[in-house]
Amino acid sequence: MSKKVTDIVAELVTPLLDELNLELVDVEFKKEGPNWFLRVFIDSDTGVDLEDCGKVSEQLSEKLDEMDPIPQAYFLEVSSPGAERPLKKVKDLEKAVGKNVHVTTYEPVDGEKAFEGMLQSFDGEVLTIEVKIKTRKKSYEIPYDKVANARLAIIF
Repeated sequence: MSKKVTDIVAELVTPLLDELNLELVDVEFKKEGPNWFLRVFIDSDTGVDLEDCGKVSEQLSEKLDEMDPIPQAYFLEVSSPGAERPLKKVKDLEKAVGKNVHVTTYEPVDGEKAFEGMLQSFDGEVLTIEVKIKTRKKSYEIPYDKVANARLAIIF
């Protein structure tokens, strides 16, 4: 059920975001305690502010009221994905080249399943990440089909 809701919401919100020059990062529909939450994460090259989130929330809420695709009560939240935004699409990874990322894999690559460092390159099939290990640097080539999760990372 929750997968279907996220697909419906993505279809509803995408035209609204296109009009505002924003992009859809992710849609979640989760039960937390007794309550259901519909979370829509949006972004743009220049970031999003409270006004952007408010506009999208208001317009999406109207669309959801019209269509009524969700039978149970829920809370709608529209927000930025934050500084450590998920990298879910190929174009997200392409834009992240030159930035710090955190990547986990389904199976070990060179004996590791978690990598945090600078995304050196991404050709659509392989990510190259340069990881600092104390005072030295090591590059890992990670096949895209082995990536379980990827997000931007703030490294201190």
